[in-house]
Amino acid sequence: MQALYAQLLVGLINGSFYALLSLGLAVIFGMLNIINFAHGALYMMGAFVAYFFLEYTGLGYWWSLLLAPIVIGLFGMVLERTMLHRLQGLDHLYGLLLTFGLALIIQGLFQNYFGSSGLPYAIPEQLRGGINLGFMFLPIYRAWVVVFSLVVCFATWFLIERTRLGAYLRAATENPTLVQAFGINVPRMITLTYGLGVGLAALAGVLSAPINQVRPLMGADLIIVVFAVVVIGGMGSIMGSIITGFALGVIEGLTKYFYPEASNTVVFVLMVLVLLVKPTGLTGRAN
Repeated sequence: MQALYAQLLVGLINGSFYALLSLGLAVIFGMLNIINFAHGALYMMGAFVAYFFLEYTGLGYWWSLLLAPIVIGLFGMVLERTMLHRLQGLDHLYGLLLTFGLALIIQGLFQNYFGSSGLPYAIPEQLRGGINLGFMFLPIYRAWVVVFSLVVCFATWFLIERTRLGAYLRAATENPTLVQAFGINVPRMITLTYGLGVGLAALAGVLSAPINQVRPLMGADLIIVVFAVVVIGGMGSIMGSIITGFALGVIEGLTKYFYPEASNTVVFVLMVLVLLVKPTGLTGRAN
């Protein structure tokens, strides 16, 4: 039973990263209709920014949680203004190819300078150790990752679905000309939305750094699974991405316990089954 609980915990941890990353993808696709294949590379950059803060400025984990998403969000806004903005109105394929190329360039640059091996990032002192629950030993940092990810995911959902700002964002994607007629700067809103999406990826990178180390290819290992999560939940569905991310992490953990050989493919098998039954995803809506 201890092995089962351990795999469930690993599944929840992975589900936290899946949920945060797929949430960022869903925000970008749902609001901007951009398939952002560079998301994994920006997740990796978030972890490296945290590492740079620690090594060169002495700013620790807590500052990185705040500053790394801002730094990568600003970088994403520059990308949107200088490159992605030019593809507005074109087929999704052009955005996919551009962001795929950006991902390869970013990963190649970091791999050239830092190699493929991981760089250690220490768990903050306040979150070290664990709690003996009787049936298992629960590391404090891993529990923090799950709880913090849940809070961020539902705060983002509330921002987009339940606030005036979120209403403006949704309206700007449906009818940008009408929204602009009311005096709202739609291009600026689009840029800020992209910054929010990639900022969520960077936040996931900071959370991941003490667990998975900081590696140039850490995003490449996750991005295909995260896209599968987004497809299963429904492209552009905020709540669908959150629920599906955590659920698939748990399912993956259970699969590792009961049938380890299928753990790397169970997400894709589920994706195929969902697409056969409901092509728009579990919570997606047909256009």
